[in-house]
Amino acid sequence: MGRKLPAALLLAAGIVGSLIMGTSPAAADEVICGELVRGAILEKYKEMGGQTSPLGCPRTPEQPTPDGQGAFTHFQGGSIYWTGSTGAHPVWGAIRDSWESQGWERGRLGYPVSDELTNPDGEGRRQQFQGGTYYWHPTKSNGAHAVGGRIGELWGQWGYERGAFGYPMTDEYNAVQVGGNLSENTGVRQRFQNDRFLLWSPGQTNAFETCHSECVGYLGVTNEPWVKQTEVYTNLGNGKRSVHVTPTDAGFEDADDDLQENWRQVWANTPLFPNATQTEINSVSKQLYCHAAFAFPSPGGGHFGGPTWDLETWRADIPWDSAEALRTQCNW
Repeated sequence: MGRKLPAALLLAAGIVGSLIMGTSPAAADEVICGELVRGAILEKYKEMGGQTSPLGCPRTPEQPTPDGQGAFTHFQGGSIYWTGSTGAHPVWGAIRDSWESQGWERGRLGYPVSDELTNPDGEGRRQQFQGGTYYWHPTKSNGAHAVGGRIGELWGQWGYERGAFGYPMTDEYNAVQVGGNLSENTGVRQRFQNDRFLLWSPGQTNAFETCHSECVGYLGVTNEPWVKQTEVYTNLGNGKRSVHVTPTDAGFEDADDDLQENWRQVWANTPLFPNATQTEINSVSKQLYCHAAFAFPSPGGGHFGGPTWDLETWRADIPWDSAEALRTQCNW
């Protein structure tokens, strides 16, 4: 639903518009389709092709934004928003609909700082705002969704929409069991293509060691015979990394039968942690075997070692040549 212009402002807009705080810089004003369009908003509108552009005819004269920092004009096909620091930019379609639902410029995304741009795939679109960037694809994104903050940084490191996670499928949302197994381990998730998620946790002392302080991570829903999902976390303070595998019932029983197949299933839908050294891979794979081999049923329910197999990349790669080495590697 568009914002409605107060009657008093409608009456005064053409007379004292230049005196209203937040209006765009003075320029030749024009009445178009019966509405006054002016300043930087008019310049952007003309640049886009005026009435022949996707915006069509204006529906309101220029109005100041509620925060007093800018101005906007609504058109048939969208809006143009302006501030002195961001310039004038059109917003329309699914991106505008989502931005409106989040509170316009007063929401977490703030004002647009770019026009809508075409992604390298030639199909998707993106538009940058002060608090993040909206992404949209006609078939891959399930609407328009903004990516920003720590999750946006991590997504960028993986190559944005061209990388391992593809387009965002949801907005960010608060979730439990982020960074740890407990319901009080709360954080933020955002779903991307192919049942993959990016994660952020502020850090909690009862979480995984990697997430005792602020961490980011990613998760792949695997649904393999032995593995439900795999999570990878990195501590933003000390760089520690860990892998957390959630086995199926069959995994608890049978995953020690074939270490190579178990390893494949762990990474079936989750990217291997970046820049992995051979020492880290050796250590993590041996820890995986240890958990699978010693995941005995617990008298109190569940399995010895807990509901996830926690694999820590900083543990040394110890040879398999003795029972004591095995016990050390398994951290028992």
